[in-house]
Amino acid sequence: MREELSYLWKVKRPQVTQAVAEAAAMGDRSENAEYIYGKKQLRQIDARVRFLRKRLSELVIVDRTPDDTSKIFFGAWVELEDSEGNAYRYRIVGPDEFNTDKGFISIDSPMAKALLRKTEGDEVVVNRPNGTTTFVITSIRYNI
Repeated sequence: MREELSYLWKVKRPQVTQAVAEAAAMGDRSENAEYIYGKKQLRQIDARVRFLRKRLSELVIVDRTPDDTSKIFFGAWVELEDSEGNAYRYRIVGPDEFNTDKGFISIDSPMAKALLRKTEGDEVVVNRPNGTTTFVITSIRYNI
């Protein structure tokens, strides 16, 4: 998020501002598509910058493992198995960090909510879009 904020503020916004200034110099702004589009881009960039600044000021970096590593908490890598023997591996992360390609699931997701405070061997029932699924927790780790 910091990288995105830095890019938007230091690279993208100055580029768009320059393009808007050049478009404004062409004359009639009311029918100037480059000017209108550039102003719209600036509004979008400014809105995203405001969001990122606010969000970054509220974030808390969790840089330690919990006292009880036998239970699932924020930051845990969890391995599960469904009733058909399919294995899944997830890491519980913040809502801004989720990435299903990497197996990162948001702590706000139904799956993470069902897993929190569970231990190895526990069965977990998760409501999914295609129905409920039961999983068995096969592994909990905090460091990879």
